[in-house]
Amino acid sequence: MHQPTDRPSAPRRRLGVMGGTFDPIHHGHLVAASEVAASFDLDEVIFVPTGQPWQKTGRDVSPAEDRYLMTVIATASNPRFSVSRVDIDRRKPTYTVDTLRDLSKQYPDAELYFITGADALGSILSWQDWQTLFDLARFVGVSRPGYDLHAEHLAPHLDELPAEAVSLVEIPALAISSTDCRRRARENRPVWYLVPDGVVQYISKRRLYRTNTHLDGDPVPVFDGNTPGTIERKSTQ
Repeated sequence: MHQPTDRPSAPRRRLGVMGGTFDPIHHGHLVAASEVAASFDLDEVIFVPTGQPWQKTGRDVSPAEDRYLMTVIATASNPRFSVSRVDIDRRKPTYTVDTLRDLSKQYPDAELYFITGADALGSILSWQDWQTLFDLARFVGVSRPGYDLHAEHLAPHLDELPAEAVSLVEIPALAISSTDCRRRARENRPVWYLVPDGVVQYISKRRLYRTNTHLDGDPVPVFDGNTPGTIERKSTQ
């Protein structure tokens, strides 16, 4: 009698998870996500705006819905990018371990790659339930402008982590930061080409990061942009 043969199992989907405040999201975030997706052959990168970021308690953070919508706008043109509300809909401070647990439940057959700044890995041993993190995802540290991937202060921390749990990726140096984008907007200086065009328009329309007038007293211009009803089509629950 012919014995049935086992069918080869389908390869697990590889999902990147890029968490961040995204206040605002900028081209540096998008380049990093794209580079990691190519390097690790990811099927998709899920951007996860933080809800109540515990690291940012010392400064004002824009409303979660604004940060979420800016992220949707910024990622809408890339079919490999999507945005999740998993953190902003959580009614408590955001911790990476909670994010990964929730996404593991949503995508039980996927292999998760958590994308973070390489400098953040230096403090990973202080993160909530850090020992559990590496059971949930592989970590990819991306370099920021001027950051040494082989910095001496990072090496001791990496030595304490599970083997092959962390990879470091060199990203084309884009000297862009959310802090600088907020400062420029607050000073009524342009942020064109630092953030995606739709995000520039959203910042202006919502008057984020600045007063309601230009330095010369003229009203802040309001650009026509996508409305929430038309830009939420790519979001994931």
